[in-house]
Amino acid sequence: MSGRGRLIAVEGIDGCGKSTQARRLADVLGARRTSEPGSTPLGAELRRLVLGADLPPITARAEALLMAADRAQHVEDELRPWLEAGQWVVTERFSGSTLAYQGYGRGLDLPGLERLVTWAAGGLEPDLTVLLDVPVELAASRRAGQRPDRLEAQGADFHARVRAGYLALAGAAPGRWAVVEGAGEVEAVAEAVLAVVAARLGPLPVRAP
Repeated sequence: MSGRGRLIAVEGIDGCGKSTQARRLADVLGARRTSEPGSTPLGAELRRLVLGADLPPITARAEALLMAADRAQHVEDELRPWLEAGQWVVTERFSGSTLAYQGYGRGLDLPGLERLVTWAAGGLEPDLTVLLDVPVELAASRRAGQRPDRLEAQGADFHARVRAGYLALAGAAPGRWAVVEGAGEVEAVAEAVLAVVAARLGPLPVRAP
C-alpha cells in the first residue's frame, strides 16, 4: 500500500483483553503487531527493570522515565519505519498507558507526563486509541492464578485509578479515542473493535472474510 500507514493503540487495565484483541485486529487487518514495554532488545531489558516483581522498588518518576525510554526506542526501531513504509500497525499499549498508570495511578503530574510522552515518541500519536473498558473486579478475576508483575500486583484502588484515568483520557479526546466494552465474549468484543476501527479509519487494508 502507498502512503503512510495507520497506528492503532489498544489500551486498558491489566486483564482487559488487550493481547487477545490486538492480535485478532492485527490478523484481520494484515497489520504489524507490537507491544510496550519490551518490543525491542533495549525495551526487553527496560521491561525487566520496570515490571520485575523480585527487583528492588523504583520510584514513580524513575518508572515513568524507563517507560519513556522504552517508547523512544520502540518508535525509532519499529513504529516509524513501519508506518513510513505504508504498513498499518497495532500496538498493545502506547502513550496512554503512561498517562493512565504513572499519571492517574501513581499520581505524577499529568502536564509534565504529557510533555514527556510527546518528546519520547518524537511527536508520534496513534491515529486511533481503542480503550477496552472492563470493571476492575473482572480484570482481577481474569488475572487470577498468574504470577503478577510489579504493576499487576498493585491493589484494587490503584487499578481503579488507572481505569478512571483511561476513561478521563478518552473523554477528553473523543476524536482520537474509542471506548469498547471489553467484558463480553471474545468474538463479540473483536467485532466491536473492528467496527469502530472501520468507522474511524476506513477503508481498511484488509477486511475480515
